[in-house]
Amino acid sequence: MVVKPNLQELIIKAKQADQKAFRVLLNYFWEDVYRFQLKRTNDAYEAEEITVQTFARAFDKIETYEETFKFKTWLITISKNIHIDQTRKQKLKTSEIDTRKVSQIADIEPTVEDKIIKEQNLSNLLSQIKELQPHYREVIELRFFKEMSYKEIAVRTEQPITNVKVRLLRAKKLLAEIINQKHN
Repeated sequence: MVVKPNLQELIIKAKQADQKAFRVLLNYFWEDVYRFQLKRTNDAYEAEEITVQTFARAFDKIETYEETFKFKTWLITISKNIHIDQTRKQKLKTSEIDTRKVSQIADIEPTVEDKIIKEQNLSNLLSQIKELQPHYREVIELRFFKEMSYKEIAVRTEQPITNVKVRLLRAKKLLAEIINQKHN
């Protein structure tokens, strides 16, 4: 049974640029947004890309969220609009997201996922990283093995820095799940 977090409290903290609140909101609503996009696109990769962009935009614009709407509905609306924009523009490679606020979701302190990942020996870790989808594997390798900054990764992958940050948060969560499955 999944315990529902206190969403109002998390949103207030996220509006104050609390990184942990961002992470909890991302993890809690990821599947809802992803499933919504998967139904729209019928393409797992495209659904993930739009979901990453959805959270990047939502975190950037969190101060505009009004509590009169459900947070999930607000996220789905953002996601739907991104998909519509992409459909209109077809091969949109970058988004025009203001990165001032989103830069605050960078991992300043080690997360639970970071601790789990660090406990693995290198050969086990490398084999577990290979289980990730290529776009997640790439950001993990660039960040942790090549020690690239978010900006360098954004340039290398031709993605907005906000997308890189969200993708890295998601990649670390998935990698930690793989590690935990191997130990159970």
